[in-house]
Amino acid sequence: MSTKGTNTPANFASDNVAGALPQVIAAVTEAASAGAMPYGNDPWTERASVRLRDVFECDLWAFPVATGTAANALALSAVCPPFGTVFCHPASHANTDECGAPEFYTGGAKLSLIDGPDGKIDPAALQTAIESARPHGVHNMPPAAVTITQESEAGTVYSADHVDAIAAIARQNQLALHMDGARFANALAALDVSAADATWRRGVDVLSFGATKGGAMAAEAVVFFREDLAANFGERRKRGGHLLSKMRFVSAQLDGYLSDEAWLRAARAANAGAANLATGLGTIDGAELVRVPEANIVFAKLPLPVLDALEADGFGFYRVGDDGTIRLVVPWSVTDADVDGFLAATRGYILAES
Repeated sequence: MSTKGTNTPANFASDNVAGALPQVIAAVTEAASAGAMPYGNDPWTERASVRLRDVFECDLWAFPVATGTAANALALSAVCPPFGTVFCHPASHANTDECGAPEFYTGGAKLSLIDGPDGKIDPAALQTAIESARPHGVHNMPPAAVTITQESEAGTVYSADHVDAIAAIARQNQLALHMDGARFANALAALDVSAADATWRRGVDVLSFGATKGGAMAAEAVVFFREDLAANFGERRKRGGHLLSKMRFVSAQLDGYLSDEAWLRAARAANAGAANLATGLGTIDGAELVRVPEANIVFAKLPLPVLDALEADGFGFYRVGDDGTIRLVVPWSVTDADVDGFLAATRGYILAES
C-alpha cells in the first residue's frame, strides 16, 4: 500500500527544480513591456549593477551571463593564463560539473585538485601543493588561481576563518581567489554576515554570483572586486557567447532577485526547510543523517527498498553511491507540506520494512 499523500511528492533532486521568484517574474515582465537598447545598454543592466554595488558595499565590475558554467569558466579565464594552474576541490563545480569549460575558456589551463573534509579545500594541503607545483620550473604549469565553492557540493559552508586562511595563502603566492557562488545566498544566510564580509573583505577577488538556483530563471553574474582583473572581460564574455543582445532579460532577473532582499528571504526559507527535513529524518528509526546541514543541502542514508518506494511515489532526490546515501537539495519554494510529505512517506515505508 502506498504511503503517498494527496499532495504532489516533493522534488529534492536540485534547487533548479523550483520556479522563479515573483519579484523576478515582475521585473522580466517590465523589461518585456517596452523596447530598450541591446547588449546591456539598458536601464535594467545599470540597475542590477547599482544593486550589486549596494549589496557588496563597494565599487565593483559586474557582467551578467546566462549560466553558472559560463560564469565560472569565464571568470577563471580572466585570472589564469593558458599555461597556468587553478587549484580547486575534487568535488567543485569547476572539476565535476562544467564539462571542461574552465579548461576550454582559459585556453588549456590545468585544474589541480586539493582535497579537504566536507567538500572544502584544506589550507595546509593548498600551501603544500603550491610549494611543490614547479619542481622543474618552466616545464611545469605555474599556480595562478584558487577557486572555492560557497556553499560546497557537500552542503557545507566556508567560515570566515577558512576563507581568510585560503586568501592569505593566495596573497602570499600572488594567486587570484575566485569564489563559485552558485548558492551564495544560502551560504550568506547560513553565515549571517554581509555580502562584503563574505567576499572582498575576506580577500575574494572575483565572484560567480549565482541567482538561478536561488529563484531566477537563468541569470548569473561575474563580479570583479579588482578593476585590473576585469580588463578585457567584456571581450571575453562576447567571445564566449554570453553577451546577449537582449541582455535586459538577464539583468532584469538580477534586478528583481536583489530587490527588497527577496534573494535572502528565499535563501533563508530554503535553509530552514533543510533544517526541518534533517531534524525530521533524525527522529526516524532506520534513517541516518550523514551530517547536520549547514545550508540547504541534506545528506541522509535510507534502506534501499525505501528509496525504491519513494522514487516510485514520485519523490525526487539523487542517490550518492549504492549504499542508500542520498542528497536532498531544498529549493527556495519549499513548503511545510513538502517536508512533511517526504518524512511521512519515509517513516511509513521504514515501518513497513521492519
